[in-house]
Amino acid sequence: MQGSLKEIQQLTGHTDQVWCVAWSPSGSLLASCGGDKTIRIWGKEGDSWVCKSVLMDAHTRTIRTVSWSPCGQYLAAASFDATTSIWSRKSGEFECLATLEGHENEVKCVGWACTGNLLATCARDKSVWIWEVTADEEFECASVLSTHTQDVKCVKWHPTSELLASCSYDDTIRLYREASDDWESCAMLKGHKSTVWSLDFDKDGHRLASAGADASLKIWQEYEPGNPEAIATPDNIPVWKCVCTIAGHHERPIYSVSWCSLSGNIATASGDDSLCVYKETSSEDSKNAPKFEIAVRQKGAHSEDVNCVCWNPVQEGMLASCSDDGSVKIWQLLKE
Repeated sequence: MQGSLKEIQQLTGHTDQVWCVAWSPSGSLLASCGGDKTIRIWGKEGDSWVCKSVLMDAHTRTIRTVSWSPCGQYLAAASFDATTSIWSRKSGEFECLATLEGHENEVKCVGWACTGNLLATCARDKSVWIWEVTADEEFECASVLSTHTQDVKCVKWHPTSELLASCSYDDTIRLYREASDDWESCAMLKGHKSTVWSLDFDKDGHRLASAGADASLKIWQEYEPGNPEAIATPDNIPVWKCVCTIAGHHERPIYSVSWCSLSGNIATASGDDSLCVYKETSSEDSKNAPKFEIAVRQKGAHSEDVNCVCWNPVQEGMLASCSDDGSVKIWQLLKE
């Protein structure tokens, strides 16, 4: 191992399990949400992180995921009450701008496209919805995608294009793109032996990391038409292949994966109460057979399941995590 995680601060205030943490694009604010049906916004005052706002009364059940828009002016929250709330902070204070309805039951995840013009949600009803954001801050459903056969756990947009990935209890990953004025599934990735819980693209979007209940982390590589490896691309659509499987570091399901756009390090959070950080090692064929080594394994990072981990987008090596134990923690990766 090449480093360690230093706990900077434990943030308390939630009165139930905390499901998700998400940094604002500027890295200056952290949003958290959980079983207490609230969203907390944390910011730094002096050397300490403090709760700046508590957003409540928008949901009647657990808030499962929060996601910032690329401009940092909006926050979306997905809830088990089958709705997604949209919050605006244009006036300085957060206010609930809209409530998106349509899913039949628990909404598990929400995410913004890089343009800020699209939003994706997914739910236990096995569907993925694409929403268009209009100029006057209205949200219209553009497509309902029902390609998964089970509960959809996570949606994640490509960092630079309008390509969407989703993963499911059906053990698969799906990729979607817009074609002929509608959205379609353009790939199905199989490899995990159980539920796929989380996804994240690398900085450039040519690789995708997935994590699942099989306690493994998989790296998928995109191969575009005309690739030098001569991998076939039917219909001139890029093909994604699993080029690396990382296992043996977590003892229980991996619930969350975060790929740092600054360092290239990957962090995972697990039901074994631990956090792991993986570092890519240089190799002659890093594209087709990348190698990752474990840089840190933080056992007992929380006293119960760690549900989410997220790299700060601006400050290298800073991580946030949250847990069933009701706490949020901020960490700093220290190098040897």
